[in-house]
Order: sequence, then structure tokens, then C-alpha cells
Amino acid sequence: MAPFLVVLDVDSTLIEDEVIELLAAEAGALDAVATITSEAMNGRLDFAASLEARVATLAGLPETAFAAVLDRVTVTRGVEELVAGVHRAGGFVGVVSGGFHEIVDTLAERLGLDYWRANRLEVADGFLTGRVRGDIIDARAKADTVTEWASDCGVALRQTVAVGDGANDLEMMSITGLSVGFDAKAPVRDEADVIMDVRDLAQVLPLLGLPRP
Repeated sequence: MAPFLVVLDVDSTLIEDEVIELLAAEAGALDAVATITSEAMNGRLDFAASLEARVATLAGLPETAFAAVLDRVTVTRGVEELVAGVHRAGGFVGVVSGGFHEIVDTLAERLGLDYWRANRLEVADGFLTGRVRGDIIDARAKADTVTEWASDCGVALRQTVAVGDGANDLEMMSITGLSVGFDAKAPVRDEADVIMDVRDLAQVLPLLGLPRP
């Protein structure tokens, strides 16, 4: 049995950015999207509805924008150390995101993650349609994903760790053995077991009894 599974949110956790906002900037819709994102992450808007509203502003954006956005993404300090430390101890690391596979896939492969899941944007004839393909990865889907991955790698839920910052992370946090609010919004600060305000994900290692590099 693996010793533990660490599952992180992506936007503003694994990375310093909100990908939907980077895409919106390419589409000239940043101000409107940033306002909706803030409301959703603070739990004042339904996540699925807010995502659909934000994605709708991307209609007509060429799919070449994904490469431009990926070049602007900054991985949060300490991610590589966290992944390496967990792997050395025989554990697993995954990310589950209300963001998009078009960006997450490349990041996950670069970082050597074991699991990842995110939304997919619909593209037709080389342009975004303004819709999401398939079911939306919302708070319930995040929790279900943690349960699925824990079963897959043989880790009890009490040995799982969830790291996130927004209201849509609360359901997965509620089922894990340890929840970490990472530079978190108000709803998460009220519920998380541990609050981290320094943006360095290697800080998670000592919580697992593992040394920092």
C-alpha cells in the first residue's frame, strides 16, 4: 500500500495563475471574467454556472491561444520539490482542476504527476465555441476524483491530503485526512486543517513527515 496520496487544485495553487483569466485576456474579456472568478472562488456563485459564463466569453478564440497561454503560466514555488519528495517516499501526486486539460496535460507531464483531471474546451474548425465538452469538474467531481484515485493507488482516504484555495475545493477537503488551505479564500480558511500563506508548496512535505530538500 502506498503511504499517501496528495491531490492539489491547479489554478492559484499548482500554478500562480488563473488560466481562464489568461485565456480571457487573449479574447479581450479579462475584466468580466476576473470578477466572475473571484465571486465563484469565494463561494458566492455556483461554480458550474460561473464556468459556463466565463467560457462563453472565449467563443471565437483560436485554439493557438493555448500555446500562448501555456507560455505565460508560472508554476508555484516548491512544486517540483513536493512531487519529488512524495515520490521518494512511495506516494502519489495528482491534480484535479476546474480549469482545462488543454493546459493541465502539458503541466502534469512536465512535472511527472501520477494523476490529473480537468475540464475540456470545445473546439470546432480551430476555434473555441464558448462551451465545455462533457461534464464539468465542479466541487462534487473533485471529491469523487479523490476517492477514485485513492482507491486506484490503494490509499485510505485518511491517508490523503487535499491542497486548494477556493470554495470549489471544500468538498474534496472534507473527505481527506488532511486539508491544506493554500493562500486561501475566506471559505477555505474557515474549514481547512492547515493554512499556508507563504506560496511555497514544499511546505506540505513536513506535514507528511518528510524532509524538505
